[in-house]
Amino acid sequence: MADISHDASKRLAWFDYYGSHDRNARRTCRHFGISPDTFYRWKKQYRPGDLKSLEERSHRPRRTRQPTWTPEVARAVIELRERYPRWGKAKLVRLLANAGVVVSESMVGRILKQAKENGVLREPIRNHISARKRPRDRPYAVRKPKEYRALKPGDIIQVDTMDVRPLPGVVFKHFAARDMVSRWDVFEASSRATAPSAARFISSIVKRMPFKVKAIQVDGGSEFQSVFEETCQRMGIRLFVLPPRSPKLNGQVERANRTHTEEFYEVTDCDFELTPLNTELHQWERTYNTIRPHQALGYLTPHEFLMRNYSINGKEKVYGIY
Repeated sequence: MADISHDASKRLAWFDYYGSHDRNARRTCRHFGISPDTFYRWKKQYRPGDLKSLEERSHRPRRTRQPTWTPEVARAVIELRERYPRWGKAKLVRLLANAGVVVSESMVGRILKQAKENGVLREPIRNHISARKRPRDRPYAVRKPKEYRALKPGDIIQVDTMDVRPLPGVVFKHFAARDMVSRWDVFEASSRATAPSAARFISSIVKRMPFKVKAIQVDGGSEFQSVFEETCQRMGIRLFVLPPRSPKLNGQVERANRTHTEEFYEVTDCDFELTPLNTELHQWERTYNTIRPHQALGYLTPHEFLMRNYSINGKEKVYGIY
């Protein structure tokens, strides 16, 4: 096989499945969770004799915009920016207009961008002396390396919380963990989302997932700092923290939260006291992992998926034989 990227390998799997299942495009789209538009767009581009045709093409235009400003205008913009480093494009445009230089905000922005890229613009080093809270140093939590992928169960466990408000005046936190490969879930309710409660949830994850937990992925919430981070380090579990405003990178557990809301919280008759609620949640967790078919797994349960592909008997280890 030609040396192709991970994304191209996934697309190749689409067409292998498509060819071995009566060339049924709709079935292929359902199996891989992709839209028909996406499938047909890549089908039109795919050439079986050239696997490189499955690689993403450059979207760079053939003709790029060339600078239209004069060196004199560029110098005027750079000198003003160096004199007033915290002033934005709109203010610089007004000052330039007062000096008889008429330019648009977008042109000023392009001049500044090019000047920074070429090392021409010298902006001062900022001293963080404001009263705003500085970001906490997190030596153990890191961004997930690009080369690190979830290939086996336990490689990456996505963890998230959500507010649950079942009754007026009743609010608690739902902690959820999702294995990216097997879709095995662990979840429980807590009165608050704090670092100690999140750290206790790590023990539940390790105990109730039928494979070794190698890495946990979380957002930047305060509940996933402090004791939570220390617990991951003590247990030898890698901790990946997401960039700000990127919930889609934890998309599997975010989608699982919606499922638990619709299929458990909105239909349960249990008492919303924490102890009985967690008992009912544990029963739902067993149902979710061992009885409920998952479309993403070809309508296998996570337990069946583990048995078939990894010889892991998750149901007996975690829930006992029943």
